[in-house]
Amino acid sequence: PLSAPAAPPAAVEPEPQQRGLKAILASPETKKVVPLALIFFCILFNYTILRDTKDVLVVTAPKSGAEIIPFLKTYVNLPGAIAFTVLYGSLSNRFSQPQVFRGVVSTFLGFFAAFAWLLYPNIGSLHPHGLADAAQKILPGSFQAPIAVIRNWTFSLFYLAAELWGSVVASLLFWGFANSVVSVNEAKKYYPLFGLFANVALVFSGQFVRIVSKLRAGAADPAAAWGLSLKLLMGGVVASGGVLLGAYEYMQRQVVTDPRCVDPSTLKKSKTKTKMSMRDSAKYLAQSKYIRDLATLVIGYGMAINIVEVTWKANLKRRFPDPAAYSAFMGAFSSTTGGVTLFMMLAGQRILKKFGWGVAAAVTPVTLLATGCVFFSLVLKPGVWAPLCGALGTTPLMLAVLVGAAQNIASKSTKYALFDPCKEMAYIPLDAEQKTKGKAAVDVIGNPLGKSGGALVQQMLILSLGSLAACTPYLATILFGVIFLWLRAARSLAGQFEAKMASE
Repeated sequence: PLSAPAAPPAAVEPEPQQRGLKAILASPETKKVVPLALIFFCILFNYTILRDTKDVLVVTAPKSGAEIIPFLKTYVNLPGAIAFTVLYGSLSNRFSQPQVFRGVVSTFLGFFAAFAWLLYPNIGSLHPHGLADAAQKILPGSFQAPIAVIRNWTFSLFYLAAELWGSVVASLLFWGFANSVVSVNEAKKYYPLFGLFANVALVFSGQFVRIVSKLRAGAADPAAAWGLSLKLLMGGVVASGGVLLGAYEYMQRQVVTDPRCVDPSTLKKSKTKTKMSMRDSAKYLAQSKYIRDLATLVIGYGMAINIVEVTWKANLKRRFPDPAAYSAFMGAFSSTTGGVTLFMMLAGQRILKKFGWGVAAAVTPVTLLATGCVFFSLVLKPGVWAPLCGALGTTPLMLAVLVGAAQNIASKSTKYALFDPCKEMAYIPLDAEQKTKGKAAVDVIGNPLGKSGGALVQQMLILSLGSLAACTPYLATILFGVIFLWLRAARSLAGQFEAKMASE
């Protein structure tokens, strides 16, 4: 259909001071940014519910614990991520991006519904406890965690799907779509603010998890009550997913087709098909220092957060062995993360504007380094903190749980406010091949590779030293080494990004 004649530029982009509410609502930027923010809100609302639920399932499962997490990261998440990347490359060559987006999101939502209504009610017959018990009698005691991965295989599958939702739907599909319709100048203005709206989702979903967790507290049959809670949680995920798909459809029909909102030449460039094989793509991307540095950032974050999270969750299970109490704490943790991130988003936009990309990209690793020193000193030398524990009327264990929570909240809030917007802005000046396949390789494989790298180190240490507690001094040293390499890559990428922006 023929489009209407374009309005004069002054009418399309009035000065902010002259804008009334009506003008703001009618502007092309609002038409584009509001549904994008709503899509991001729904994705993060779901991710928070899924992240909290997957931890409760695997950590509190029969004959399981936080020790299962490194094995899940390496032997379930990493192969799953690699398999999806190969599938995504094939789907991208065969179908349009909107078809891939709709198909992938719908498949995820279908699985989460099936898990709550079909798989979980039948875990008694689905989980091979007899086979796992027999294997445990033959194998050494240190093999309890990998056996638990197979013993509770439906929970392991849910864990994989929940992790992939974060890397595939949030990182790959959403940001890939956003980068194709948003210019660099708009990104600088709106990417940090996307998180403002999206992190309200963390607060809402955290409270939703807490309320649902309290519904089953003290129930006569905890297993049946948890099954009902799971249906409510996954019902929330599916409903939010429906809103997500609706907002995406609106953008495809009303925004992408509007030349005032999206430059048709940019859209045409982003729709270019890249028919290279996975091997050729990997070789092509490996030759790019820019993509290697981007991958180092993502792998560095994955390794660092995995090292600190597993140690924290082991202490968390000791403090909250009951699934209801554990889930309620995780809900409160998510809400607090959302609240802190809202504040960080406001600060993040100013940091990005005043100090530039390089400083903004370094905030997350520096935060992890500073909080890591406090957390690991508390775990390794609890006696030093005994006077403070006495003054606060708490135990070293509870203080370790709270400091670990504070560290995770600080690292996640700086990730959402600064690390993610900086990473996504870095893709915008790249060509179509690097944007699509580079992003798939870096986001979908890079993050699980980082977490699996951290997990593999932990597995080797656990199997050789016997326990997670004995590994802690070595993990602290490795963490600081990873953060050093991460900061070096961020500094290198900052120079390349500025050079690309100057040449455009």
